[in-house]
Amino acid sequence: MSDDFPTDFASVEPKQFAQIVKNTPDSKIKELMQSDSRGRILDAVFDRMPTLFRPDRAGSTNAVIHWAIGDRPDGGTDTYELVIADGTCTLSPAPERDPKLTVTLGSVEFLKVVTGVGNPVMMFMTGKLKAKGDLGLAANIANLFDIPKA
Repeated sequence: MSDDFPTDFASVEPKQFAQIVKNTPDSKIKELMQSDSRGRILDAVFDRMPTLFRPDRAGSTNAVIHWAIGDRPDGGTDTYELVIADGTCTLSPAPERDPKLTVTLGSVEFLKVVTGVGNPVMMFMTGKLKAKGDLGLAANIANLFDIPKA
């Protein structure tokens, strides 16, 4: 496991986290995302999403987005729900509503997408990222958030 990954993910600034993801080999990220740290990492990333949301870019967007992140140690998937409505973005760690869009990807790809390190279009075209539902919304998600650049 990489010594560069902090133990308290919530205290790491988005740009710093993006740099860590960029500089860590995929195999080490996957190992970390299959460890006890997985929940803390995912929670920290999703907890921060509402603060990185750009209501000025959302316009009249109202949508429920499910993020399904694979590679759980038991082979399962963690699903988080983001609700964009009336210029706000809220998070639910348990999906409760029917999604307008479901994005399914592995844990390494997820961290690369949310840190701006990976290219989601290329991931989609190579099958590493799957989008079910409103593909226009899928193409526009990145514009709705201030994604850090490493």
